[in-house]
Amino acid sequence: MGFHDALEAGSKLDSYRIESQVARSGMATIYRAIDTRDQRVVGLKIPHPDLEADPILFDRFQREAAIGEKLNHPNIMRVYGDEKRSRIYMVMEWCEGRLLRQILDEGRLPRDRALGIAIAVLDALDYIHANGVVHRDLKPENIMVDEHDNIKLIDFGIAGDTGAKRLTYANITATLGTPNYISPEQVKGKRGDGRSDIYAMGIILYEMLSGKLPFTGSSPMVAMNERVLNYPIPPTVADPSITPQLQEVIYRAMERDPKNRYARAGEFKHDLEHLDQVGVEDRVELRDWQKRKSHLKRSILYYGGLALIPVVILLLMILLAHHR
Repeated sequence: MGFHDALEAGSKLDSYRIESQVARSGMATIYRAIDTRDQRVVGLKIPHPDLEADPILFDRFQREAAIGEKLNHPNIMRVYGDEKRSRIYMVMEWCEGRLLRQILDEGRLPRDRALGIAIAVLDALDYIHANGVVHRDLKPENIMVDEHDNIKLIDFGIAGDTGAKRLTYANITATLGTPNYISPEQVKGKRGDGRSDIYAMGIILYEMLSGKLPFTGSSPMVAMNERVLNYPIPPTVADPSITPQLQEVIYRAMERDPKNRYARAGEFKHDLEHLDQVGVEDRVELRDWQKRKSHLKRSILYYGGLALIPVVILLLMILLAHHR
């Protein structure tokens, strides 16, 4: 019988008594547990045994724990450290509520509720970015919302710590980010920085307000390339109740070029809190969003150009031979 099989209700792990298994992912299993020293409810995230044999994934798990332990913000799930343990696992703050994804599955949110959640997430992002951390996988599945709409940012599994040694991701590079929320620079293979989190929050805000995603496709690859090639359906077209000022804020967060985006999450938050002060630009995105570029056409031109290189070289060699 494996270690995880032995962890059932009533069993103990160090100072923690297991109450129930609440989630399981490819990397770890999460349990609700009681800290027997003070009766506090906590979450235990225990990596699967095969993860410990994979140095890349094991390093990712340890990095998530290290990042979590250094963050302390009311809108971020705490990770507790500084204690001797019999094996590798994380002890986390127990967060009540539902994932934002579950809420969105029921339909779009009222404007005030969407703005309140977005402002709270941006407050958390501003804090982690100031502490040298980039989430890199911000999505509704990683935002916990309680019954009072207080939020907790969770899952720093692929987060980056700019103050730590640079890591080589090798085989997991393709998983950095989620197709519907990944930034254009990440699609192009770049690591991304805090502005990539801001882009993801722009998409989440668009989705909360309209009930739709700005970019879709027949496959994850098509959906990712849409944001590199084309403009999103304007928010005011997706939902006419969205004001021009709020649309402008969403566009600023979702600029294709990161240098044109909000530089800080705090600036994004400020504009949401003061929409009456937001100036509306005459944007090409509003004029040309129906002009769609084809990823297939782009691929044909690219590979066609590659195929012509040997022909061009051969022609140059013939011309040089004639000049001799």
